[in-house]
Amino acid sequence: MVRTRDAALFAVLGLCWGGTFPAVEVALNAVQPVLLGALRFDVGAVVALGYVLVALDDPLPRTRDDGWAVLVGATLLVSVNAAFLFVGQRYTTGGVASIVYSLNPILTTAFAGLLLADEGLDARGYVGVLLGVAGVAVVANPSPSALAGETTVGVALVFVAAVSVSLGGVLTRRLNPSAPALTRTAWAMAVGAVQLHVASALLGEPVPAAAAFTPRVVAALLFMGVFASAVAYGCYFTLLDSVGAFETNLVSYVVPVVATGLGAALLEEPVTPLTVAGFLLVVAGFALLKRRALARLVGGYP
Repeated sequence: MVRTRDAALFAVLGLCWGGTFPAVEVALNAVQPVLLGALRFDVGAVVALGYVLVALDDPLPRTRDDGWAVLVGATLLVSVNAAFLFVGQRYTTGGVASIVYSLNPILTTAFAGLLLADEGLDARGYVGVLLGVAGVAVVANPSPSALAGETTVGVALVFVAAVSVSLGGVLTRRLNPSAPALTRTAWAMAVGAVQLHVASALLGEPVPAAAAFTPRVVAALLFMGVFASAVAYGCYFTLLDSVGAFETNLVSYVVPVVATGLGAALLEEPVTPLTVAGFLLVVAGFALLKRRALARLVGGYP
């Protein structure tokens, strides 16, 4: 029963996070990217904070490390991440963006090796990181004629978002906060949404007219705020407690498949051989980096 529940949660998480990328494509037709990030986390924060305040015994950050963890989460995991990811998606497809973003587990392992004393990379681990970066380079298609093209710009921006969220996760672990993860995440969404609203105003992004919020755009916003934020994070932290970080983070390689499939089916986005090849390189890099954990997962050596 527990395994069935975990499999269902994993599937929901993959669908929610994979569906984010085509939802962003739809919403960007009406809302500027940084403001879109702010609106997404407005909705997510309302839902997540409502749950935390009602359901948890410890709904507030208590210690200094808790406060720093919320600030790091708000800045790196929410505002910088969302701003670069959403601006990047103006220049490339959701499928390509999701593949670049799937570097997250590779980058997280690399940052952990640099910043956490109990973790490190061996020679094959560094080769795995390089394979992942090479996969992103293939997806970007950096030929002389395309080097300064929109896809390359979009890939570079999404890569910054992946770096931001990976670094933010490692820094949070280094802080070792005592507040529950859901509590920190809910407050980080709220603070991050405020940061994004300020950034949007400073950038001079116009607030769209009410007529721009068509049913399709509203549905995309609600999906990102409720399902891709509040529901998805609930699934994520439940899986972390149940099966651990490694198996949970395998969802990073389901997300691009979902995002690319939905983008092709709903938005007629192209899927090129280079896109597939780049994704396979990223997966190969992750497999090399996490080869021992993968072997344990399939019943190999300890």
